[in-house]
Amino acid sequence: MATGQKITFDTDIIKCMSLFESMTGAKLKDCFFDREKLVFLVDAGEMGKALGKNKGNVMKLEKVLNRKIKIVEFNSSRLQFITNYLAPLKILDIKEEDDIVTVTGADTKTKGLIIGIKAQNLRNLEKVVGKYFPIKEIKVI
Repeated sequence: MATGQKITFDTDIIKCMSLFESMTGAKLKDCFFDREKLVFLVDAGEMGKALGKNKGNVMKLEKVLNRKIKIVEFNSSRLQFITNYLAPLKILDIKEEDDIVTVTGADTKTKGLIIGIKAQNLRNLEKVVGKYFPIKEIKVI
């Protein structure tokens, strides 16, 4: 997958981004739909602001936007970014070789959640990671 893809926003996403930044005070790097969830990708170090006290900002935003949201902290390390994206799932190990990333899940249930039905979660993760980093494939063991 190619990196450096041009990121474009439609008016709905721009409105959501503006609302997010005004409600949380956190700086956004990106915002996109991930099936039924709206994902907000915040700059490194902005996660605390984004979540708010006792995750109060998350609950307020979900109520105002009338949809589930996920907040992910960006990291310039590909492996840490993937770990952040998969949180709160427990990852035992993550390594890379030749743009192929191998993720070791804590148990069978975790591996199943990472992969998803017909590997749709895994392919979606590859697509998201591919927007920011060079990647050929993500494997789960």
